[in-house]
Amino acid sequence: MSKCYFYKLTVDDGGAPCVEDGLLSLAICKPMIRSAAQVGDVIFGFAANSLHRDNRLIYIARITDKLEDGRYYQESRYLLRSDCIYEWRSGVFQPRPDAKFHGSQQHLAHDLGRPLHYARANVLLSTDYRYFGGSLPEHYKARFKNLAEVIASLGRGHRTHHSQVLCDELERLMQETWRRAPQGASPTQSPRYGVSHRGGGCGVVACNRGC
Repeated sequence: MSKCYFYKLTVDDGGAPCVEDGLLSLAICKPMIRSAAQVGDVIFGFAANSLHRDNRLIYIARITDKLEDGRYYQESRYLLRSDCIYEWRSGVFQPRPDAKFHGSQQHLAHDLGRPLHYARANVLLSTDYRYFGGSLPEHYKARFKNLAEVIASLGRGHRTHHSQVLCDELERLMQETWRRAPQGASPTQSPRYGVSHRGGGCGVVACNRGC
């Protein structure tokens, strides 16, 4: 049964998520979601107050593939993507010299985990997504009041128990978005080297019917 994950983004600069060539990837930031989520699950990304005070919807993505064990950073078809910021060198992962995002060993440990196991080196991929960025605000609050209250109060940490009302609202929001929204838009911000993509809290919802 699929699950829905949602969280707040403090940064939207094309790094997390990265939307390029019809593929959305979540490779950096949110290591707990990247570890727990599976193919078929759905991720909702909302803006934190520091990004957009209206907590607008930034993206929804149904996961269509998951790469583990750092494969994303070693397969040639992903090497030119903006969020492919690490490389396998001398038996360990290292930041790429031309990386647009992050760039320190501290970021590497947060994104991938520590050698030699790199337990966090999971990347979620989606070809079934809707990305709004900063150019297409989604005014969901009037229609989904329960969801609006939860997002407004969302802080750090996982939340694992939610009402069926919230599950229903997430499902309806996704259905409406798929009917009328474009697949791609522009990020809110331009890439800034060394900026952390650590966001606010994230919630985990297990919908009885799936989303």
